[in-house]
Amino acid sequence: MLIPVIVIVIVVGLVGFGIIGFNKLRTTDIGAQEALGGIDVQLTRRADLIPNLVETVKGYAAHEKGVFEEITAARAGMQAAAKGTDVAAKAAADAALNQALLRVNAVAEAYPDLKASTNFLDLQKQLADTENQLSFARQFYNDAVATLNKLTQTIPWLLFTGIAGVTKRAFYQAPAGQDVAPTVSFGAADSIAPPAPEAPAAPPAAPPAP
Repeated sequence: MLIPVIVIVIVVGLVGFGIIGFNKLRTTDIGAQEALGGIDVQLTRRADLIPNLVETVKGYAAHEKGVFEEITAARAGMQAAAKGTDVAAKAAADAALNQALLRVNAVAEAYPDLKASTNFLDLQKQLADTENQLSFARQFYNDAVATLNKLTQTIPWLLFTGIAGVTKRAFYQAPAGQDVAPTVSFGAADSIAPPAPEAPAAPPAAPPAP
């Protein structure tokens, strides 16, 4: 009579532990997924600010077509990345938009009236606030991923990863080189390289000896 009871207790204990492991992994994974959604919210908010920024800058520097085309393409890439689940693609789109914004700011340096524009300053403030929120969201996501990955690679939780359908997640890592300031040319005249200095004229030949 005792042995069946012991067997039942062991089975119940194993089942209970399996349920705990399953729920722990799933809950942690859902937390990481929700944290990634927080990044998407901020990426989308940044993208939504771009059209107004472009229109404002166009009012002062309409001829800077290359800058507008770059930031418009970067915005489209960010919108597409925000709808997907590829963390590396999100980071790359984020970096591309950062570079495009650096080019817009470089353009603004050449136009004092633009730098003093109320609309431009307000948009810059909103973008800076969004970047702060995005930095927080990135860190929150990476913390959630660190917790999840630790569970999926340590005993006993890794024994339940298959049952729970949970695997390790990628960290949000910005591609290298995104902090390198871009070069910007203002107009065709400025984009032409200055002429090389002329070589000094050869000294006149010495007169023949008498």
